[in-house]
Amino acid sequence: MSKIVFFSIPAYGHTNPTIAVVEELTKRGHEIWYYSFNAFKERIESAGAKFISCDKYLPELKSEDEKKIGKDFLALIEMVVDTTISLDKKVCKELEDFQPDCIVSDSLSIWGKLFAKKLGIKYICSTTTFALNKHTAKMMKQGVVEILRMIIGMPRINKKLQLLRENGYKVDNLVSMIENDNNTDTIVYTSKEFQPMAETFSDKYAFVGPSFQVPEIEQSDKKEPLVYISLGTVLNKKRHFYQNCIQALYDMDCQVIMSVGEKTDISSFGKLPDHFKVYTKVEQLKVLQQTDVFITHCGMNSISESLYFGVPSILFPLHSEQVMVANRVAELNAGIRLKSDAVSNIKKTVMEVLNDQSYKRNAELISKDLQKSGGASAAANKIEEVCKRLNIEN
Repeated sequence: MSKIVFFSIPAYGHTNPTIAVVEELTKRGHEIWYYSFNAFKERIESAGAKFISCDKYLPELKSEDEKKIGKDFLALIEMVVDTTISLDKKVCKELEDFQPDCIVSDSLSIWGKLFAKKLGIKYICSTTTFALNKHTAKMMKQGVVEILRMIIGMPRINKKLQLLRENGYKVDNLVSMIENDNNTDTIVYTSKEFQPMAETFSDKYAFVGPSFQVPEIEQSDKKEPLVYISLGTVLNKKRHFYQNCIQALYDMDCQVIMSVGEKTDISSFGKLPDHFKVYTKVEQLKVLQQTDVFITHCGMNSISESLYFGVPSILFPLHSEQVMVANRVAELNAGIRLKSDAVSNIKKTVMEVLNDQSYKRNAELISKDLQKSGGASAAANKIEEVCKRLNIEN
């Protein structure tokens, strides 16, 4: 059996899809180490992997820094380099002793890729967003502010890259560090049909669809449609948006579940109508199985999960990566982009998706495709294939 090491960033959307894969690999008898963060310890260990905490090696971030990393690509790169240098001695020593067959690292956990290159270990990229190359990257339309940040910030990024070189990492430039080419073994957690410009990717890319265990729910006869509202787990402190949703759906004949995150004070909304249920967090996979319309920030995981269950969406992206996801859903007519968060516009858009069944039909077509892509089992097959190929080469 093989020895496999996982790396991920401290984010639910990037960790969750790998949990079912780890569970599948451990069931098949492989030994798994997972370098992650304490918030994910329980679920990683329950999947059968050895959990190794990286919390004390992550640079200290103020709340404003966390927001920047969610939106600012250069802030993310700085965090990646600092984390790599901080983890360097610990991880390199442990991996030299463990002698893994391959490293599976999240596309944003670039330190995993850097360790693999430095130590000569086979690398597999785990991509929880759309796969990106020079063709699809053009679809992520950056605003003027983002472009200016890139130009102004490049001198300090070049200093960070030089720091990597001084610590034994062969990094030519920023692009070479972050970009995967068609020779990079890559797992993508969507289907080939949902992936934009899938024909531009080589057969090294395995499009496996969403990776999760479908939880059982108690089926109930709904008398009214269910509208589910969530802006994810990172940039979800949007009280004004939630307040507008409450006003828009205040007198509508529907049930509403709204997940607002732990940093939003639910009591600040005042008395809510009886058909509203507001929580700091919910079991999304259970809620989506009963949902008729999903108002979403268009995080890739949320969209994948909703489409897996054939749920059409109202699309409210918060940054460029999510815009790309929203555009793809709208292009396939499985949802509508919200033109503004005005009360009247929210109400009008919800009514349109509820009343026009074509959105539901298109979401169900995508659902069939996602469900047949293989999920965690297909991802595990890809990892085993890479390890087997490595053994043959050696």
